[in-house]
Amino acid sequence: MIDHITVPALDETGFVVLDPYDQSRDPEEWLDLEYTVWRSSGVTRFAPLTSYAGEIECNGFWNHTPPRPDKDGVWIASQVERAAHLVRRAQEPGAGVGRCRVVELQRNEYADAVYNLHQDDNNRLNPEGTGWVVRAFFNLTDDSDSLLLLRRDRFDPSTELRIPLPAGSRVIVDTQRFWHAVWHRGDAPRYSLITSWESGPALEAYIRDHHGVPHTARVPLDAAMVEHAQRELHRRLEERRQTMAALGAAFVSPER
Repeated sequence: MIDHITVPALDETGFVVLDPYDQSRDPEEWLDLEYTVWRSSGVTRFAPLTSYAGEIECNGFWNHTPPRPDKDGVWIASQVERAAHLVRRAQEPGAGVGRCRVVELQRNEYADAVYNLHQDDNNRLNPEGTGWVVRAFFNLTDDSDSLLLLRRDRFDPSTELRIPLPAGSRVIVDTQRFWHAVWHRGDAPRYSLITSWESGPALEAYIRDHHGVPHTARVPLDAAMVEHAQRELHRRLEERRQTMAALGAAFVSPER
């Protein structure tokens, strides 16, 4: 890794699970926000609370002029007015905030989530000597049967970790170390607050105060389901490659 300031609690596994939060005491502010469509994994909409310049859009900060890393997000006044509790939660550690948004995810299948596994690019343009950007996932709805999937190797299911997502669950992940996606098994949409935080003493203290642990209980899956998802992953990638080739566009299949 480039020489950045990191949080020691994330060194061992690349993620920590914090104490659960009593989500029931907060209003369901996510239902009042303005959502927009943005390319991501699964059938999703996003309600940004911050953006590059305080507009309701989700583009990476490096795609603007002048470009910058996923830091110094500008709070969107109209959204902040509707979601004071969510803003407070994003600001609670005192760490620098980059992109911050609520994601709405519709039900999907395990094979869908495996195909949608992706790595983030939060630290593009991030200067050496500054804090490494990581992501916090706060589940707002009670999706106890749904799972956050983390893989070190996209094509190797033996590297997969599965973290349950009941209301109030809090996970901080170095999402450039993991391929990740959510398998949402609920009939109602899943809502989660996702915040980019800058690593440093403030975030380290927040993790310590909320007893962050770098491991999770094993959630077993049927071997046949895992094998089916792997076959689907390769089938869909090949289907996409052929579609792109027919359109005359280059498609580079990910290497193992």
